[in-house]
Amino acid sequence: MIFRPTYVFNDITGITPKFLKRKHIKGIVLDVDNTLTTHNNPVPPQSSLDWLASVKKAGIKLIIVSNNKPPRIEPFAKMLDLEYVANGRKPLTYGINEAVRRLGFEKCDIAAIGDQIFTDIMGANLAGIRSCFVFPIELETSLPFRFKRTIEKPLLPSKKRIIKEF
Repeated sequence: MIFRPTYVFNDITGITPKFLKRKHIKGIVLDVDNTLTTHNNPVPPQSSLDWLASVKKAGIKLIIVSNNKPPRIEPFAKMLDLEYVANGRKPLTYGINEAVRRLGFEKCDIAAIGDQIFTDIMGANLAGIRSCFVFPIELETSLPFRFKRTIEKPLLPSKKRIIKEF
C-alpha cells in the first residue's frame, strides 16, 4: 500500500545507525520540515545535529529532498554539509529518483525519512525505496497544513508500530 511506511519511529533520533546497518541501509533521503527541524525553522535542534553526526560517522550517505524552494533549502543543506534536491515534487518521484541517482546505491539500499504520509511516505513507496515515518516535531498551525493533517489522520501508523532500539 502506497500510504503505509516500511518503518515507524517516534522521531528521527530513534533511527539509530545500528538499525540502519542491520537493515542494510547505505543511503538516506531526508525531509526537512518537521523531520529535522520545525516548519520553516532555519536551524535544527541539537538532537537532529547529533543524529546527523552519528549517521555520517557510521558511513551512511544523506541527501535532502524537499518540496521547498532553493532559498529555503540551500542554506539549510549547506549548514549541515549535505547535498539537496529542492522543488522535489513529492509525492511524485522526480526528486527522490534524483536523490537515488546522486547517492549511487541500489534502491534496495536506500530509505527515505519524513513526517507526512501524502508526500514523504507515498513518494518513497512510489519510487520503490523503503520509507521511514517519523511523527512531526510540531504540528503546523496554518489552515492548509491543518486540512492536510486532518485528511492524513486515518492513514497514520499506530504508535504500536514504533521501533524502539537501544
